[in-house]
Amino acid sequence: MSTVQSQSLTFQSEDGWQLTGDLYFGPSPKVAILVSSGTGFPRRFYRHMAAYMAGQGAVVLTYDYRGIGGSKTASIARSAIDLPDWGRLDMPAAIDVLEAQVPELPITHLAHSVGGHFLGLMPNHDKIARNAFLAVSTGYIGHHAAHYRPMEAYFWWGLGSYSLMRHGQLKSIGGWRGEALPPEVFKTWRRWSHSPTYFQKDFETTLTPQHYDQVRSPIRSWLFTDDPIATPKAHEVLLDAYPNAPKSLTFTSPKDLKVKRIGHEGAFKPECAPLWADVFEWLANGTEIHGAAL
Repeated sequence: MSTVQSQSLTFQSEDGWQLTGDLYFGPSPKVAILVSSGTGFPRRFYRHMAAYMAGQGAVVLTYDYRGIGGSKTASIARSAIDLPDWGRLDMPAAIDVLEAQVPELPITHLAHSVGGHFLGLMPNHDKIARNAFLAVSTGYIGHHAAHYRPMEAYFWWGLGSYSLMRHGQLKSIGGWRGEALPPEVFKTWRRWSHSPTYFQKDFETTLTPQHYDQVRSPIRSWLFTDDPIATPKAHEVLLDAYPNAPKSLTFTSPKDLKVKRIGHEGAFKPECAPLWADVFEWLANGTEIHGAAL
């Protein structure tokens, strides 16, 4: 078995924000993979999958968005950080630093949840050869599983409102298990999640300039049958934001992986490792899609 090594690194976004990442690598790499996190997930959450990919022949960069994990300042309360900053400033910087580390390798992208939302905000999105989207969809509450909506309503208007008022940020309390979020990140996320088209309504206003119709790198999506958030409808609306990118879709159930649950985040846990070989094969080789073309 190949020996995988990792090292931490810091790098700056265009506006000077210092970001933190971890680089995983093994012998004879043939592809570079950028791992973009879901909302509130620190980069360490993806370490098992990143190490696996490195062992298969990749150089993998995981990183924290500004305000998260190793990329946050002493206090994020009353911070001006907003959700689009992650796509407009942090993701492009991560692509550039990965390219600088391994300029001879093709760059690919493994995105979890919100990590797949912002390709169209990246001025350097054309550096990406292909994308693996895992549990990527809109956050619109009306397209999520019916049984999950009361919990979301509590999150948006109960827990979230209280936490902003009391702490100036969304803290890890009352059922929110993610990292603390800056206030503007939470407010924008909440506003988009109450619109059927999610962020697309802002394409001509607050998200300008944007390049969504210019994204042409292929997207292969994995959806999980027990995920109450990334449902087929929520996924469909999100991918409508990329009208010119080739798309394909694979459904996976817990039974397929011989686990009790996958949900919205379980695909990155070691018990779901049987999935990872398929994801790596797509990123490294762009092999024939077994799912349905969209």
